[in-house]
Amino acid sequence: MSKDYYQILGIEKSASKDDIKKAFYKLAHKYHPDKKGGDEKKFKEASEAYQVLSDDKKRSQYDTHGRVFEGGADGGGGFGGFEGFGGFDPRDFQGFDFGNLGDIFGEFFSGQGGGSRSRRGRDISIEITIPFAESIFGGERKILITKNATCGSCNGTGAKSGTKQKKCAACNGQGKLHETKRSFMGVFTSVRECDACGGTGTVPEEKCSSCHGHGVYRKQEEVVVRIPVGIENGQMIRLAGAGEAMPHGASGDLYIKVSIISDAVFSREGNNLTMKLSIRLSEALLGSEHSIKTPDGIITVKIPEGVSIGEILRVRGKGVPITPGKRGDLLIKLEIKLPGKLSRKARSIAEELKNEGL
Repeated sequence: MSKDYYQILGIEKSASKDDIKKAFYKLAHKYHPDKKGGDEKKFKEASEAYQVLSDDKKRSQYDTHGRVFEGGADGGGGFGGFEGFGGFDPRDFQGFDFGNLGDIFGEFFSGQGGGSRSRRGRDISIEITIPFAESIFGGERKILITKNATCGSCNGTGAKSGTKQKKCAACNGQGKLHETKRSFMGVFTSVRECDACGGTGTVPEEKCSSCHGHGVYRKQEEVVVRIPVGIENGQMIRLAGAGEAMPHGASGDLYIKVSIISDAVFSREGNNLTMKLSIRLSEALLGSEHSIKTPDGIITVKIPEGVSIGEILRVRGKGVPITPGKRGDLLIKLEIKLPGKLSRKARSIAEELKNEGL
């Protein structure tokens, strides 16, 4: 029974060559046998369909007769032997965003994702704890981390001071290694970075005694972390290039997660600071003044006459700095302490207030 190549690729008979390529790539990405969850049978079917439909002559024969006449192993009675992708070139996909094409075909096609990639060290993540006041006004911290750092003796070259580099014997100075592989699709050449020289094509004539030729070594390093003004709990600070060093490559990044110690008096609401202030009943009735110790000094707050429970006083410009010269506000929620037991004199005064309708 003749196979329906259009159905296999999931396309219409009027599909263009680009549509055929896209459909094949999608299925190859999904069913490649070297990929976890791949399906070799479906991958072969998709490859067979692509070889026929991507070739104008074969497609014309298939559309007319439902088969391709090539005099192959089946005596010309069908598909003329599967010998590869029949003109498939990964470069034809330039301009399309298909994800990790190189991850699938990199080991089969020379120079198409199988070559060297940019070398980069590992990122490091740590956590620091800072007091509430430092989160408001910022600051600076010095921390010690242990990591792979660039060797100071050879500046990362791996060579002993005063010596030269020589051509890498493993790759003959090319920085790449070519490997031939056989698969059910045929014979393919892949290219990978040379491990001996890290893709540079050269190695030290004499190795550095500090890093033993690696260009990096494990050490404890002090890092200065600047805490930005107004940072919030759980935010991350990124220091580019402060992570693990990589021989013949870029260093990773350092990520610092900031945890803030809660304050006994103040909390934060956006760019405002909030607090509670307990006052006596007489202060609520007659007004008063209170000295309050804030994160940036002592201020005097005037309590107006006749305030009520839960009323909020706003002190402008005493909150979280936003921009130079601009800050949020300090919000003070008033709590009125009511006496649990009245003296005879206080009771008499309260009775008088009651009689006056207060």
